Parts: sequence; C-alpha cells; structure tokens
Amino acid sequence: MLSALPLAARAASLDAALACGESAHTFIADLAGQQLIDPKPMRVESNSINAFRPVRGASLDAFGFSVFAVVGYEQDDPIFRVGSGEPLAKSAYGAVVWGSDEKVQAAVTRAGSTAIVPHVAPHVTAIFCKRS
Repeated sequence: MLSALPLAARAASLDAALACGESAHTFIADLAGQQLIDPKPMRVESNSINAFRPVRGASLDAFGFSVFAVVGYEQDDPIFRVGSGEPLAKSAYGAVVWGSDEKVQAAVTRAGSTAIVPHVAPHVTAIFCKRS
C-alpha cells in the first residue's frame, strides 16, 4: 500500500527584500531558486511587470500580510518577459498582499522600508520597490 506523504510546507518572509536594497533579478531569482514561486510568470503587464505565483505549499508573507503574488521586471534580463508598452522602470519588484492600503502602509513605514504602497483592489495592496 502506498501512502501519500504530505508536501513539506515552505514559508518565507519577504520583509528584508522589501527594504528595497536589491535588484528585481536577485529578488525573483532567489525565490525561484528556493522553489517558492513558479519561475514562469502567470501574467505580464503592458509596463513589463511580470507576476509570479507562489508554488503549491509555499506560504509567503510581507510585513505580516499574506502574499498571493510577487512581481518584478529588470531591463535586459532573460528571466523576465517584456510587455507591449513602456517598461515601468529599469528594475522594479514587489509583492501583492491581502490587506488594506492603510494597514499595509503603516506596517511598511514601521519597518523603515522605502517601498511604495499602491492600491490594487479592495483589500489588495502592492508593496513595490523600483529603481530608475
């Protein structure tokens, strides 16, 4: 009789990376290398921001909020696909979390991060780092 072994749950906090001190390549490549995200983007926006889904069994958080996607783009980097419009920045990355704009902004500010916190949808907020 074969028994199914549960997949080992993998958890990671993105707080240190979202202090905005690294490149989009490093952020995405590290998560893909740890098998925390699918290395193939699930979506590419016209501004070239690539959205990556956490793999099954991975639990990512950022400043205490649950992450449901990580995003990134770095110019001339083959791990990213290019969108149909003008790229947002030469290097940009972040996380999309479940949480209100106000609560996420307060947590990011408390942590001393320079990330910006744009509204995405009701109770969905992005934490975003970018370099010109």
